[in-house]
Amino acid sequence: MAARTFISLLGGLLVLLLTRGAWGSVEVTMEDRVEVFRGNTTQITCMFTSADGLGGVTIQWFYMRGRERQRIYYEDATTQHYDRNSQFKDRLTVNSTGSGTSGEVVMTISDVRLKDELEYVCVVKSLTDGVGEGRTMLRVFETPQLPTIEAVQQGISVSDATPSKVGICEVKNGYPSPNITWYRNLHPLRNGHDGVEVVTSVTVEYTDLYSVKSELHMVVKKEDKDAQFYCEVTYHTPGGTRMTETKPIQVTVFYPSTSVSVWVESPKGLIKEGDTLELLCQGDGHNPAAVMTIKHDLVSVESSLLLVENVTRLNSGVYECSSLDSYTFDEVVGNTSVFVNYLDPAVVVPEHAEVTQGENLEVFCNALSSRPTHTAWFKDGKQISAGHRLTLNATKYDTAGTYMCVVTVPEIEGMKTDGMLRVHVTGPPEILNPDNTELHETYGSTVNLNCDVRGFPAPIITWHTPDGEMLKANPPIDTKDGVGSVLSLKVSSDIVAVCNSSNEHGSSAIAYSIKALTHTPTAATIRTPTISTATVNAVSEIPPKKIQKESNGVIIAVIIICILLLAILGSVLYFLYKKGKICGRSGKQDLTKEKSSKDNIVVEMKSDNTEEAILLGVNGEKLSPTDQVQTPARLSAPHLCVRPG
Repeated sequence: MAARTFISLLGGLLVLLLTRGAWGSVEVTMEDRVEVFRGNTTQITCMFTSADGLGGVTIQWFYMRGRERQRIYYEDATTQHYDRNSQFKDRLTVNSTGSGTSGEVVMTISDVRLKDELEYVCVVKSLTDGVGEGRTMLRVFETPQLPTIEAVQQGISVSDATPSKVGICEVKNGYPSPNITWYRNLHPLRNGHDGVEVVTSVTVEYTDLYSVKSELHMVVKKEDKDAQFYCEVTYHTPGGTRMTETKPIQVTVFYPSTSVSVWVESPKGLIKEGDTLELLCQGDGHNPAAVMTIKHDLVSVESSLLLVENVTRLNSGVYECSSLDSYTFDEVVGNTSVFVNYLDPAVVVPEHAEVTQGENLEVFCNALSSRPTHTAWFKDGKQISAGHRLTLNATKYDTAGTYMCVVTVPEIEGMKTDGMLRVHVTGPPEILNPDNTELHETYGSTVNLNCDVRGFPAPIITWHTPDGEMLKANPPIDTKDGVGSVLSLKVSSDIVAVCNSSNEHGSSAIAYSIKALTHTPTAATIRTPTISTATVNAVSEIPPKKIQKESNGVIIAVIIICILLLAILGSVLYFLYKKGKICGRSGKQDLTKEKSSKDNIVVEMKSDNTEEAILLGVNGEKLSPTDQVQTPARLSAPHLCVRPG
C-alpha cells in the first residue's frame, strides 16, 4: 500500500515539472495596481519576453467578471480585434511594441468610469514556447464634496440615562466610500465607549458614488456645555489618503443648579421709600424644568423676577429664592437681605407761632429717618439758617411770614421732606408809608388811594374826612405784610381823606390831601386904540405842584379851543373892516409877532379910556413889552378903531 502511494506521488511530480517547463518559456510582467480619478485617462502596461518575439505571439486582454474572463482585445502577427460589445466601446486603445525577444503592450482607457474598476488580464501565447499571463487591478477614485455638520436644536439634559442625539455629519458623492470620525475637543469619540453611539449609514447614489451620514449619540455631562464637536472625513485618492474637517458645533446642555443667587437689580445703591424694587434670582445651572420661586414673609411668586413698586419700610427683610427641579424634585435655595430707607414727614414745633415785637422766638424741626439727615430753613425762597433749631431774635414785623423747614438725607439723592411754620408778630398797626400823600388831581377825575397796614391781629381799616364823615372803601384785601384797603374818590373839590387802622394793641392813621385842578380856556385880545364893547376873561388857575396824567387831555383841549376863538375873532374884525365899520388912523401901527421859546402868541389891546396895553400869553401869563422881540418881517396896517353906533 505504501509503495503504491509513493509511485503515485512520484508520477504527479514528474507531470508538474514537465508542465512548468512548457509554460515557463513566456514571461509576463504587470503592475499589481493602477489608480486613477474618475473621468481621467489611464494606461495598463503588459511587458513580456519570448523566444519567438512580438511577431511570433498572440496577445489577448481580458477583464474579470467574477470568476469569468471577458475578452476585450485580440492581436496576432496579422490581426488586431476590439470586442465592440464590451463596456469600453470607443474608449479603449492597445499599442504593442517590441524588439528581439522583448515586447510591451499598453492598453489605454479614456474617460474612466466607476465600472471600469476591474482586474485586467494580459495573456501572451507563443507559437512554440507556450503561454504567459499577468494581472493588474484598476482602482478608480472620486473626491467627495465638503462635509456638513448640524447640531440638534433642542437642549440635552444630563439627567437622560440613554444616549441623546448630538448632531449629524454628512459627506456626499465620494468613491470609494469616505469615512467619518467624530471629535470632542480634539479627542476622537469611539463607538461604544463612555456612552458614545455612532450610527453610520451609506447611500449609493444613482451615479454609483457614495454618500455617508453619521449621527452622534451620547450621554452628555455638565462639562459638555462648553465642548466643541466636529467631524473628520477621510477619503482615498490616487497615491494616498486625504482628510478634511467640518466647522465645530456646540449643543445646549441642561443641568441642575447647585447654588442659587438672588440680588437687587434696581435701584443701584441705597433703597428709599417710593422706589421700584427689582429682584432677580438665578441658579448656576441651566435647566428649563426648574421652577424659580421668590418668597418674602407671606408673599410667594413663581418667577425669577420680582417687581415691587412704591416700596415702604415694610418691604425690608430677607428675600428667599429657590430652584426646584420638576423631574428630580431637587431644590436649591439662596437668599438676600433688603433694607428700605425711610424719612418720615418733618415735624415743626410749634407749627404756628405768635410773638410780640422785640421778643425772641425758638422753633425746632426734625424728621425720623434711617440715615443721617440735614436740616435747612428757608424764607421767601432763600436759606436763612441750617440745623434743627431756628432762633429769631428781636422779632419785628419783617420777621413775620412763612418759614419752610427742609430735611434731606445727603447719602440718598431725592430723599427729602419739609414742614411749614407760620410766624405772626403781634403789635399795633403800622401803616406802610405811600410814596406821596399830597396829590394834585384834575377836577372830575377819579383817584385811588391805597392804605397798606401790617400788624397782628389783623387791623381794621376805615376811611373818613377830618370832620368825621365816613368814606366807603372797597372790601379789604390780604397782602403779603398784612391788610390793604383801596378808596376810590371822584375829585370835585379839594379834599382830605384819612385812613385809620386799629387792633387790640393800638391804632395808626395817615391823611391824604387832594388838590383839585381847574382849567378854563385862555382868552387873548388884539391891541387896539379903543374898544367900545369888549370883554376879556382872565384865566384863573391854581398852579399845580404835581399834575397827574389824567389832566393831560384837558390841557390839549383847552389849547385847541383858544386857537379856534382867535380864528373866529380875526374873521369878525376882517368882516367889519370890509363893511367900513372900522376906520383907519393917521400913522401906522406895527403889529409884530415872533415865536418865542415858549411858543407864546402876543396880542396888544387898547381901550379908549386907559390906552393901556395888556400882553397876554397862551398860558395866561402877563407879558411886559420888553418880552416882545421884533422880527425882520413886519406887518404894516392902519390903526384900527371902532365907530360908535
